[in-house]
Amino acid sequence: MNLTLITGPMKSGKSFEMINRLAPLKHANINFAIYQSSKNKRDDEIKSRNGVSINAIKISSLKEISDKNVSLIGIDEIHMFDEEEVVVIEKMLKNNIDFIVSGLNTDYRGKMFSTIKKLLEIFPSEIVFKKAVCESCKNTNAVYTQVLKNNNPILNGLPSIIPEDGTCYYKPVCRNCFIKE
Repeated sequence: MNLTLITGPMKSGKSFEMINRLAPLKHANINFAIYQSSKNKRDDEIKSRNGVSINAIKISSLKEISDKNVSLIGIDEIHMFDEEEVVVIEKMLKNNIDFIVSGLNTDYRGKMFSTIKKLLEIFPSEIVFKKAVCESCKNTNAVYTQVLKNNNPILNGLPSIIPEDGTCYYKPVCRNCFIKE
């Protein structure tokens, strides 16, 4: 079946893209379910920065997904799940269940999340790569997420997935403005 991967940096419209694809299904004869990582503490639902939202079930593992009577599953913050769990998606694809998943492309070091790599290895039928406006130079080609503390880029020493607890600030940046170790 079909796997759609929506990826890109922070503030690129990934959640908005996902909501735009899933919201109309409420009016169709399609049974679907929407999940989001419980590691996402920012929102209780999938919420776009432009104000639209859609309800989602919080889960800590992809193994918690219930595929009873659904033909499509949406998963937000896919990069927050372990790469080994991608086999759950692969198995369900073989059982004729479609997926729309969204998540960050790279971590604060500019390294692709292992979960995103694993999804690419099972060959999505569609890849939507979103770009953002660079918050440093204002060009429209931001592809990285820079993580800062006290206005200084954090270059190492953090886990790949950093909770949004107010300690750090995230901003999308282009290749020219991204600061690597």
